Amino acid sequence: MSGPSDRPPSAAQYPPSAAQRPHHWLVAPDESAARALVADTLAEPGMPPLLAELDAHRRLRGPFTAAGALMRRLVPAVLAADPEPAIRHDIEILAAAPELREVLPCRRETLTSLTAPQKRTRYYPYIRTTRIAHGLIDFQTAVLDAPATLVVRHAEHADRTDADWLALLLRRADPERLRIVVCTAGTDVPQPLADALAAHTTRREAPATPLGPLPADPAARRELAAGWVAADRSTDDPAAAACYAELEPAERARLHEARAEELAAAARDGESSLLRGPLAHHRALGADPAGAGALALQNAMQECLLEGFYDALVELGPLAHAVLDWQTRPEDCWLVTARTTIAYSVMGDRADDALALYDDACASTALPAVHMSAAYGRAMVYTRYLEPERRDHRKAKAWVNTAVALSRLADTDARRAYNRTFNENGLALIEMHLGDPVRALELVEAGIERMDGALDAEDQGQHRSVLEYNRAQLLARLVGPEAGAAAYDRVIAQDPHHSEYYFERAVLLRKLGRETEALADYEHAIRTSPPYPEAVYNRADLRLELGDLDGALSDFDRVLELDPEFLDAYVNRAGLRYSLGDLPGTASDVAEGLVREAGQPHLLALRGLLAQDDDRPEDARADLRAALARDPELPAAWAALGVLAYERDEAEESVRCFDRSLHLDEDPVVRANRALAHESSGNWRAAAADYAAAMDLLLPEIAAAQDEADAAEVVAELSRLRERRAECAVLGAS
Repeated sequence: MSGPSDRPPSAAQYPPSAAQRPHHWLVAPDESAARALVADTLAEPGMPPLLAELDAHRRLRGPFTAAGALMRRLVPAVLAADPEPAIRHDIEILAAAPELREVLPCRRETLTSLTAPQKRTRYYPYIRTTRIAHGLIDFQTAVLDAPATLVVRHAEHADRTDADWLALLLRRADPERLRIVVCTAGTDVPQPLADALAAHTTRREAPATPLGPLPADPAARRELAAGWVAADRSTDDPAAAACYAELEPAERARLHEARAEELAAAARDGESSLLRGPLAHHRALGADPAGAGALALQNAMQECLLEGFYDALVELGPLAHAVLDWQTRPEDCWLVTARTTIAYSVMGDRADDALALYDDACASTALPAVHMSAAYGRAMVYTRYLEPERRDHRKAKAWVNTAVALSRLADTDARRAYNRTFNENGLALIEMHLGDPVRALELVEAGIERMDGALDAEDQGQHRSVLEYNRAQLLARLVGPEAGAAAYDRVIAQDPHHSEYYFERAVLLRKLGRETEALADYEHAIRTSPPYPEAVYNRADLRLELGDLDGALSDFDRVLELDPEFLDAYVNRAGLRYSLGDLPGTASDVAEGLVREAGQPHLLALRGLLAQDDDRPEDARADLRAALARDPELPAAWAALGVLAYERDEAEESVRCFDRSLHLDEDPVVRANRALAHESSGNWRAAAADYAAAMDLLLPEIAAAQDEADAAEVVAELSRLRERRAECAVLGAS
């Protein structure tokens, strides 16, 4: 089984040949050249009709600029015709295009999404925007009923959310249904988009349009500059950029202020995605950067933090610090720092940047609240966010104890109780990492009791559910799956649309043998969240155990659609395909899996079985032995080696291999094969015993047979084994 991962999956599969890359990457260094190249591409024979031409430049809307524009185009018509696909993907659609909330209410709200910003204590993982991108692609696939072409301009300037969405779209889109045309000014493109463009597109380049002299008329030059600001400086227009650079600072500020007023009016009219960055950029460059600019930047940072748009947030942070002053506005400066450090921490590779910001904040102010929060933040970096080999749980404990001590300085009993409980919950995590889950549970339960005594339900906010969740995890570990599952029942009752709770309870229910309930929980986990592969993988594994082979195969397909680097899905799908007789599919999965881990033992064993089936005994023997060198407990590999040894008249070696296989897993076929090996060496009594054991193992298969034909096949095999046993018994008695 697998747990949810924080790593973004690779967007690009291993590249097909150039002839198999029907999507297009157009490189044109300026707007005029880009328009001409797009027109030529759309006019090519076989190109589907244009669905939309989107601009991905993050200065226009910030996160999901292009994807949000597509949602605003598609969703109203879908809601009018058949709203079900939009309802099914409400979280993803509203994350990309919050303007649609007036026509598409979200039916899968969690405590995280519903909690007011000032009471939020849980933030989304970095991987969430990738999940949203997958959900948007699922929605597009469901509602596009005719072949179409999608053009995306300025992709090199896309926010990571759009870059991720576009990279996944290039990999997942069926070019017969949706042809993608990506336009950039150059070939320097951020990841993961760069890999996807290399793998899935054919590149065409156009030369730059010759740049004539700038207008001689100052008014015309000012008009060019004003147009560039009005376009949010999102166009590849070197003349306009040059005219903008010539303006006096006051004139530039006036243009930005005018554009900010236009965007603010549009935001008030419902265009709320403008609040995620575009408005803030203009305010910061406008007439009042330290006042209206700082406020707009902080609001944009809050929007991005609440949605998990961390790349956009860390771009805004330095802009906000540039217009603020620790000496006169320390609380505002700390708010910027706190939001930026949260983003740095969860991004996976920027924890050191978070530590540096904590140091800077503590050097800039003596406010106790800043030092308390920075101490807690450092503790989480050292125990959770640094690379595993760099984590230092003792140092983390020292920092969190500092936070606990400073929590006593709050000015009310309620705030002291809340702060202490919040910080001791962090201490509980560290105690667990230090190997003391009992102490961790004591801290969590003491925090729940303290909050109940000092705070009403509303003041406890989201943090109470976080404590209940942590208690459920610890009870599952310390007391057992039954106590853990009961604790998860309480957590789910408080937050019924939180996917990971169902996912984790399903694992416990499965340990308790409650497979039907576990399957229902996996289905809840999948239904209540934007797509993520781990829940689908675990459902596939359970379906396989329950004999739902078609369902398991479909789920493994889905896992690899979401994450083509998910090695365990290749391993399990390859094994399932082999058992179903799909040898080409098995070979494909084995090859893909071994590219990702060359020595994966199950895949080596399967490659050996394929070689054995293809009458290549030496190749088979080499792969099977290599597999067993990596993992000696593979019964199928030992059984296959036993067959190969038998075919070489090596009866003793054959029996030895079958012995190892049966020690690991009782199987009627292996029992019957070992009986044959015993026969070949004249060990009739042992052969008769193996035939009898094989019959005992086969008997339950009659009741489990899917139909009369399967049952008849088992009966016929039993009859054959009975005859062989009888003959061996006679020979053994003579």
